Parts: sequence; structure tokens; C-alpha cells
Amino acid sequence: MKKLIRNFLSLTALSLITLSIYAKKIKLYPTENGIIRGKVVEEVGALIVPFAGVALYESTAEQVLFTTQTDENGYFKFINLKSGSYRIKVSYVGYTILFVNEIIITGKDFDKNIGTLKLSNESSMLSEVVITAQKPIVEFGADVITYNVGASILAEGSTATDVLKNVPMVQVDIDGNATIAGKRSTRIFIDGKPSEYMTSNIADLLNVLPSDAIEKIEVMTNPPSKYSGDGEGILNIVMKKGFKVGFNGNLGVTAGLQGNSNANANASYKGKNYSFNGGGSYRQNIAKSDNQNYRTNLFPDTTFYLNQFNDSRNLGDGGNIRLGLDLDITPKQNLRLSTNYNVNSNNNRTGTDFYDINEQLKEVRLRNQQNLGDGKSNNFVFTADYNLKTDTIGGALSMGITINTNANISYRTFNRTYAFPANLNPTLQQNSNETGNDGITFNLDYDKPIFKKRDRLEFGIAYNYRKNDNDLLVENFNFSSQRYITDKKLTNKFFYNENIFSGYTAYNYRKNGWGIKTGLRAELTNVNFDLSTGSNYNVDPYISLFPNISLSRFFKKRYNLGATYSVRVNRPRENSLNPQVNNSDTLNISYGNPNLTPAYTHQMDFSFGAFGEKWSFTPRISYSKSSGVIERYRIVNKNGVSESTFENVGSNTALSLMLNGNYRPNTKIVSNASFRVFQTNYISLLNSSLNRDGFGFSAVFGLSMQLPFKTAFESNVNYANTPNAQGRSKGSINSSFAARKIFFKNKLTARVSASDPFGRRNNIIFNQGDNFISESYGTNNSSNLMLSLSYRFSKIKTNKVVIPPPPKK
Repeated sequence: MKKLIRNFLSLTALSLITLSIYAKKIKLYPTENGIIRGKVVEEVGALIVPFAGVALYESTAEQVLFTTQTDENGYFKFINLKSGSYRIKVSYVGYTILFVNEIIITGKDFDKNIGTLKLSNESSMLSEVVITAQKPIVEFGADVITYNVGASILAEGSTATDVLKNVPMVQVDIDGNATIAGKRSTRIFIDGKPSEYMTSNIADLLNVLPSDAIEKIEVMTNPPSKYSGDGEGILNIVMKKGFKVGFNGNLGVTAGLQGNSNANANASYKGKNYSFNGGGSYRQNIAKSDNQNYRTNLFPDTTFYLNQFNDSRNLGDGGNIRLGLDLDITPKQNLRLSTNYNVNSNNNRTGTDFYDINEQLKEVRLRNQQNLGDGKSNNFVFTADYNLKTDTIGGALSMGITINTNANISYRTFNRTYAFPANLNPTLQQNSNETGNDGITFNLDYDKPIFKKRDRLEFGIAYNYRKNDNDLLVENFNFSSQRYITDKKLTNKFFYNENIFSGYTAYNYRKNGWGIKTGLRAELTNVNFDLSTGSNYNVDPYISLFPNISLSRFFKKRYNLGATYSVRVNRPRENSLNPQVNNSDTLNISYGNPNLTPAYTHQMDFSFGAFGEKWSFTPRISYSKSSGVIERYRIVNKNGVSESTFENVGSNTALSLMLNGNYRPNTKIVSNASFRVFQTNYISLLNSSLNRDGFGFSAVFGLSMQLPFKTAFESNVNYANTPNAQGRSKGSINSSFAARKIFFKNKLTARVSASDPFGRRNNIIFNQGDNFISESYGTNNSSNLMLSLSYRFSKIKTNKVVIPPPPKK
């Protein structure tokens, strides 16, 4: 009996000890759903680093928690992590050890993708590299500037147009058109594909695209050969595609004192090998502006003046719906489908007074014009992308197709009356304009490393088709018969067809801190267009070659040098070719020029970069020379009517200096700045007035601060002053400020933002020709105070995973 009792007590004690140890294990290593993932590449050439060692630590611990290796494509992942602060160490033979600190996992933000980590060659580094997981708002590269939308408070609860106003080197005019400073032609891409193929008015698309759906915006001053050769620069809007495990989403609403408001909702579900995502948004905005224009008309026998004063109000609203599917067919095959539908409508009113003044400064005529307009547009885009890993050393094949259709209808009336002289009769005109825009884009790309993954060879083909139909009906009211009569001189139909076949090849190589990227793109362009009047324009098909080369050198841990050269083209398209006359302002008419030819630009950049633990400084010198430059050109007739059209005005050379920098004094404060000054020179055989030169400059400054009690602050200030062939455009200092507070365990976010609190946005335009001088002063209701609320939700799917035991001491 004693032996039995002794055995029972021993077994009980052993069980209690085992349970105690197991309980401690559970306490120390609870089952959680935290994930840390990323990718490792080489700093020079961005080629993947397979089988690199990755170690995970708790932030306050010196002992390794878990270890893993990158796979054949450079990816790594740690799963089932509890909430807390972590750091990782990445190491590989021949490369400097890299630490990533301050990786925070919370119940809300449990899937932490720390992005692409770049290992530096030991021969060019002095010690370990330490970085943080938080992305800066702005990243400056040798030939690209990246604006991380998700890191910006100003971007929350806004649209793509609002975000672009804060991006360095980007200018957004009063109509919402975005351009790269110093570039005459800027292309807007979405996920690497031309967006102007998707709509007849890109400003409408950007104004309805919610910022919550955007991951980042890339400003490409030297686009690689994979991209179209059209445009001196590219703004590439990269949409969000990475989705967390389970069901996640957010709801948001924004309202402003000016009457602007928007609401949006996004949701995604990610399973084992697939993910669904969808979103919708609605916005309403009220735009008000006023403009004053003073024109002096100079002729040999007389001088007279035309002064215009107008104010306008535009009420617009629109919606956006997005759906997407991402499917891993097999471990080597992926299919991504997405669709996007936009709808916009607007109602506008404009009133203008025209004063005709003679040489004796006496008012001889006063005319008033009231314009009323209504417009509607819709746009549908479907995209399918297929990706295949062809081998185990990094070969990849990708194929994509985009189909789009767009329709735009606008109705406008122009009521013109005269205060004096009394013998002039009033006129009433109405315009009906229907525009259709359809397109197909196809691409097939393949890339693969050749020599031990130190290089990458790329090649591909693409086809772009675009069809545009523009039907304009102009009618004048006959007061005698009390009915509208068709104006046969102005009524017309414009048909435009464009086919572009292209192919490219590119090669990237890097070794011992040196990197070279070179490529060649060839494009065959076939364009034809005609008018319903019987005028046909068939442009002879032409082939364009676009070489591209980039050299870089990284050394001594924190320095790099870079040089790039590329050739770009600015093709005339329907908006500049269409000869239909716009006489909405009968004293300032405009029309396109069907005889335009492509303009080619040779551009070079030389850059230097210096990087410290808390700062970066990347100055750049750029030079470009363009022939056949396409710009608007204005003349004034003897009767005082101004005619504006597009012309190949001549050649242009430009030299610019850009200074970019980031400074992070601590983990809570980040500042960035960009300053650009440039000199431009025009030479023209078209008109001696176009032989001019001038200086321009632009500047952007941004500040972001993380404050106590889960609050944050961000501000942005920018200014631009740019010359053109016939004058100069000078803007005002534009500013925006925002403060954010997070509530309820990071689920609810409240943001207050102010745009241009110190004064309305204004713009001054100066133009001069052989026989006129024009000055225009415009302002709009950009001053606004807005409140945004956003609620994030998630429902995580729990998978049973065996937790590895703690490392043995």
C-alpha cells in the first residue's frame, strides 16, 4: 500500500510539474495571428536574394525568437506572432547585416508587410545598416519620386486629385489636370497602364478615385523601357493589392465647410490562395472661381483693349465602384481580375462681362454672357493579369489585357446680350456634345536572370487601340421663328482611330556597387481621323525608337551616383488634332490643328545621393532638348477676336537643378523638402515672338509628427512659377494642414484638415504675342475646413498551427 501511495504521489507531482511547464509555455507563447513578411533584394539592381537568413527578435530581447530563410524569390514570413514590438536581422554571405526595428503588431494591424529590404555589398559598406519599418511619406530615388499615400494624414478621406496636390514635382491646375513640373507632356498611368485610354477626361477619373484605394504615387522622370515612350514623364498611381488574412475593411465619410463631401467603403477577404476585394465611393463638390483678364491689342494704326470679368460655379457629384479577385491557381500561377466603374455629373453656371475699350480709353461696347451647362459621363474598365513563374531561378511571364469604354454627354447654352450700343441684338446658342471613347490594351512580358541572379533580362510586346467619336451639334435661336436652327459651319463629327504596336528589351546588371540598366523600345504608330464634312486625315505610319540607359554607383555605405539618358515622344491626340471650333467665348475662340507632328525629347539626368541614419539628400541636374514642341499658340485678328490652337512652335532646351531631402530627427518627426529651379529657351521659325527664354522654379515642403495620445499632425506647402512659349504661369503659395486622433483600440480615426487657410488659391497667367499682351488673374474657393471619420473592421480566420518550442539556451 505504501508503495502504491508513493507511486501515486510521484505521478501527481510529475503531472503538476508538467502542467506548470505547459502553462508557462502557453503563457509565453500564446496562439496569435500576427504576421511579419517581406522580401530581400540586392541594393544595386534590386535582384532577389534567395536563402538569406532572417532572424526575429522581440524588441527588448537579445535572444533570437525564430529564424527562417528567404525562398527562391526572396520572400520570407513569420506567422502566429502575439501583439508587441519586434525587430528582425537579415544576413547573407558577402552582404552587410541589416536590422529592421520598431515593427509593431497590434490587434488592428496584425499583418505587417515591411516591404522590400535591400542588402548592400560588404565591399561598399562600413558597418551594419539599421532602418525602421515605417515608410516615409516621400522617398527620393535617382529617377523616381515615390509618395506613400498610406503614410500621409493629408491623404486620408480624400481623392486622387487632392493627393496629387501634395506630391513633390507635381502641379494640379484649377481644372484638376496634373502635370510634372517642367514637363510639357505628362502621362497618367494606373498600375502601370495608361489611364487616358480609360476616359475622355482624366480629371473626372482622378476626382472620384478615393485615396483609401491608393497605395502610392510614383513620379517617373525617366520611365523604363517597359513603359510607353509617350510623355516626357509619367505619374503612376499604384492601387492597393495586398490584403490581410480574413475579412477586413473600412468605412469613411468626409464633409467640408465649402459644401464638399465624400463617403467611401472598402472591404477585402483573403483565403488560403485567393482574395476578394471591393469598394465604392461617392463625392460631391462645389467649385467657385472668378477671373479677370486684361488684353491689349496692338496694330500699326490703332491700339484697343478688351477686359473680361467672369465668375463661375460648378456643382459636381460622382461615384466609383471597384471589384477585384486575386487567385493563386497553382504555386507558380496567379490570376488577377479587376473592374472599375465611374459615373460623374455636373451642373455649371458662368457669367461674363466683356468691355471693349478704344484707343482713347473709352468704353464703346459692353456685352454680358450667361453660360449654363449640364454634363454626364460614365466609364467602365476591365483588367485581367496572368503571371507565371517559369523556373526556379526567377523567370517570370506576365500577360495582361485592359478593355475600357467611356461615354460623355454635355449640354450648354450661351445667352449673349448687350448693355450698349443699343442697336446690337441678343443671341442665344446651344451646344450638344456627345463623346465616345473605347480602347484595348494588351501586353506580354518576360524577364529572367542570366548570370547567377546578378542581372535580369526583360523583353515584351504591347498593343494599344483607341477609338474616339466626338459629335458636336451647334444650334442658334431664331427670334423671328422662335426655334433653333442648326449652325452647319460649327456642327461636325470627329472620328479618331489610333493603333500602336510596340516591343522592347531591357537588361539590368550589377556587381560590386555598380549597376547598369539599358533598354530599347520600338513603337509603330498608325493614326487616322476624319470629319463628317468629308475631310480625311491619314497620317503615314511611323516607327519611333526610344533608347534608355541608366548608370549607378553605390559606395561607402551612404553615397550613390547616377546618370540616365532617354528619348521620349509627345504624340498629338484627338484633343489637339480635332479642328472643331469652340466658340463658347466668341472673342476668344479655340480649335485643334490636324497638321500637328510628333515632338521628340532627349533628356538626361545626373544625380547624387547621400544617406544618413536620420537624413537623406539627393540633388539632381537635368537637361532636355525637344524638337517640334507642341504648345498652344494664340493670335489676335484685326477685329479683336483671339484665335487659339496647337502648333509645333519650335525647339526647346531646358536645364534644371533639383534639391530633394528628408530629415527625421527622431522616430516621431519626419520632414521632406523639394526645390527645383530651371532655365528654358525656345527657338521658333513660326513666329519671332516665340524666341524667348526664362527661369522658373517650384518648391514643396512637408512635415509629419506623431504626437502623444495617439494623435498626429501633418502639413504641406508648395509653390510654382513656370514659363511657356508665349508667357508665364505663376501660382500662389498653397498650403494644407491636418491633425488626426485614433480612438477605440485603433478602430476609429477622426481627422480635421484645412486647405489654404491663409487665402484662396490664385493663379496669374501672362501671355504675349506679336500684336497683343494679355494678363489673367484667377482665384478659386480652395480654402476649406474638413472633418473626416473612418472606421476599420476585421474578422480574422484562425488556423491551428503548431507553435515551435522556445529556443534552447
